Amino acid sequence: MTKPLLIEIGVEELPAIPLLKILKNIEKSWENILNEYRLKSDFEFIYTPRRLVLIHNSISLKQEDSITELFGPPLAVAFRDGEVTRAGEGFARKCGVNLDEIGTAKKGGREVLYFKQEKKGELTANLLQDMITKWIASMSFGKMMRWGSRSEEFIRPIRWLQVRLGDDSVGVQLFGVKSDTKTYIHRMVDFNPIEVTSISSYKSVLSNGYVSLYPLDRESKILKEFDELEEREDITIERDQSLLNEVVAITENPKALLGSFDELFLELPPEAIVASMKEHQRYFPVFKNGVLTNKFVVVSNAVTNDYGKVVEGNERVLKPRLSDGLFFYRNDLKRGLVTDGLEKITFMDGLGSLTDKIDREKAIALRLLSLYMDRVEEESSKSSAELTMLMEEAISLAKADLTSEMVYEFTELQGLMGYYYAKALGKDKLVYSAIKEQYFPLGDGAELPSSIFSSIVSMAIKLDTLIGLFSVGKIPTGSKDPFALRRAVNGIVRIITKYDLEFNIDNILELVDELYSDYNRDKLIEFIMERINKSLNANPSVISAVFASGEMDINKISKKVEALNSIVSSKSFKEQFSTFKRVANISKEVDLNKELVINVLLFTKAEENELFSSYLSVVSKEYSNYKERLEALFSLKPKLDNYFDEVMVNVDDIQIRENRKNTVASIYKSFKEIADIKEISI
Repeated sequence: MTKPLLIEIGVEELPAIPLLKILKNIEKSWENILNEYRLKSDFEFIYTPRRLVLIHNSISLKQEDSITELFGPPLAVAFRDGEVTRAGEGFARKCGVNLDEIGTAKKGGREVLYFKQEKKGELTANLLQDMITKWIASMSFGKMMRWGSRSEEFIRPIRWLQVRLGDDSVGVQLFGVKSDTKTYIHRMVDFNPIEVTSISSYKSVLSNGYVSLYPLDRESKILKEFDELEEREDITIERDQSLLNEVVAITENPKALLGSFDELFLELPPEAIVASMKEHQRYFPVFKNGVLTNKFVVVSNAVTNDYGKVVEGNERVLKPRLSDGLFFYRNDLKRGLVTDGLEKITFMDGLGSLTDKIDREKAIALRLLSLYMDRVEEESSKSSAELTMLMEEAISLAKADLTSEMVYEFTELQGLMGYYYAKALGKDKLVYSAIKEQYFPLGDGAELPSSIFSSIVSMAIKLDTLIGLFSVGKIPTGSKDPFALRRAVNGIVRIITKYDLEFNIDNILELVDELYSDYNRDKLIEFIMERINKSLNANPSVISAVFASGEMDINKISKKVEALNSIVSSKSFKEQFSTFKRVANISKEVDLNKELVINVLLFTKAEENELFSSYLSVVSKEYSNYKERLEALFSLKPKLDNYFDEVMVNVDDIQIRENRKNTVASIYKSFKEIADIKEISI
């Protein structure tokens, strides 16, 4: 027999971000608890700012009966000379009964101790206290709180509790709060508890009390009102999904409203206005024809007949924040981009101040610039002398905005404010763009620097952080990477591949090693190679094959993997590959580091001449990319098949045997210049 189940845990307003972070875990935890208590059934987990809710349309009123079977040690082990052994006693303890309650059974052809226990299922109503307590305890929000004289902790105080199985209220208690048949509706409608006559009436009680229970309903309402505002006002509202999720989590009766602020504040950089609105007020920015306007959208949680007052109130709150921002911005412009004070800010113990970091970054950037000078000259139409001077200036000023008032107030604007200040001060476009893009890319799939010049600045900063932290032992372990070193390597890989830049890891590290104290270079290279591996979207064995070739250039690794993967992924490759596996196996006994001498005078079969002639034809040609070269090498398959059919490699004659092995190994060695084909598995 089944009945519906309602569990409502009423709380003071939940903080949105901690809640959103663990939503999936909350739902999964209840599912696990249902399985543990043998009460598996479908359910809904729903939340508003003031309640966590579980609804089962149907749940069994009683656990299923269970049967436990335990097999113990053989009788010869459990008893010796008529006396029970430790093994026998241990099995009895495991079963939780006396030894005389344990029987025997046949298992694996031997008689062993055996215990069978039948357990009647408990009533669901009697289990709910333990289940809900366990569910609450599983919610790891991070920072928790206590209230009153209680020692238990939760993210916010629990104020009411409703547990209904069918129409009956189940006696459950949490944090001193006993369950009953009441709920609370929107605060602006009624502060008093409202009776819920049945589970079926629960949703309508909330709806009539201006509480939209389902998050998806609240989100749909907000987006519909955004659409209406956009059409009516001819505007575009930025639909930041993270911000939208937050707003959904903090409202029970959402209403999208359009507000405005003085056009004077548009003097501020758009990002500063947006940051002020989003971070502090959870307002949505408004654009027209792609340009930020002096309007914003606030999602109110109020229940009122006059939303005009709500708009006025939010406009009043925003004004002083924008006023502060404008004051800071103008002060920073008067002060200019200066680096005074950076020498007092420690970057990391053992790595000096930010000024020291800038000096290292400058040295790295200038060395990278010398490597890519031809490309940067072509891209910028500037001379090498100009570019060197501009690179020094870009690195010198990149962190100047860290001492600005705007970045002190809005730390997420570092780099961006330096861009605006450098631009206002009339700096070269290469300089102010590089300052803006110094931290690019900010994450997976994020925007990359817009030029090779900016890319050099970004890579210099990332390389210094990466090598510097390895040199002082700040190496990521497991899932911990507090300084985002993995992201730094990922960013370098993406930049290198986008701009098709030469970047041999060994050579680059050797170029900058003198800037750092001794460190484990092999460990750093291993870390970088691991990140390259993770960043490539290909058959893992293909990546291993390219790595096994000894290639250390990031760009070449990426191109080789892409080329080989496209071939390996073809439908016909699997049936063809056995031939090349044979090539790799024969080559195992050949020292590829030596010159492979092939004497055509020792050829005794036509197939030898045909294979060698075709091979020479393949390797003598120029190819525009790795794929073309690989396809040409793989095209040797028919000649190889004929060779293996008609030619015995391991003949008694030592000279002929070595000559034939060298012939096959030469083909393998040509493959290995791109990838070690023996590593490929399909």
